[in-house]
Amino acid sequence: MSEGRCTWCGDDPQYVAYHDNQWGRPVYDKYELFEKLCLDGQQAGLSWLIILRKTEHYRTAFDGFDPAKIAQYDEAKVEALLQNPGIVRNRLKVNSIIRNAKAFLAMEQQGVDFSAFLWDFVGGQPKLNHWQTTAELPATSAESDAMSKALKKAGFNFVGSTICYAFMQAVGMVNDHLVSCPQHAECQR
Repeated sequence: MSEGRCTWCGDDPQYVAYHDNQWGRPVYDKYELFEKLCLDGQQAGLSWLIILRKTEHYRTAFDGFDPAKIAQYDEAKVEALLQNPGIVRNRLKVNSIIRNAKAFLAMEQQGVDFSAFLWDFVGGQPKLNHWQTTAELPATSAESDAMSKALKKAGFNFVGSTICYAFMQAVGMVNDHLVSCPQHAECQR
């Protein structure tokens, strides 16, 4: 374990690589943000490590998270997805990705840039926090509350404030690496 690394990732090599190379790094690509928001919704009630281990299966099962393709899924496709052992086979969660794809496309049709929409909740740039211990990390924030409310209004689901905050951490909208973690300064750059 790296000296000072955030303790939540433990010693699992995949989790450590995710922590060191992805978590907290700012993401601005609207399709990457869409994928991550959908994956964070899949985590509800589960550990992130379960979803992390299934990410490639999700990408294959959901056409690379292409919203235009996903929005066309019919009931036969849903039934096929529910038989796929590579993803979480929960009807509500599978349908949430389809619903979110339709909401994403509706926003685009209204001229709303998904990336700008999301990043506006933090003023367009990462919010730098200075947590000393994991116990200080919040589960929600005023920004995640507002994001959740706005996403729900736009037609998204599995986007409660806790999911939105985890999403914001993951895509670097907030830098919640502990100050002792080497990635705190790295993400700040």
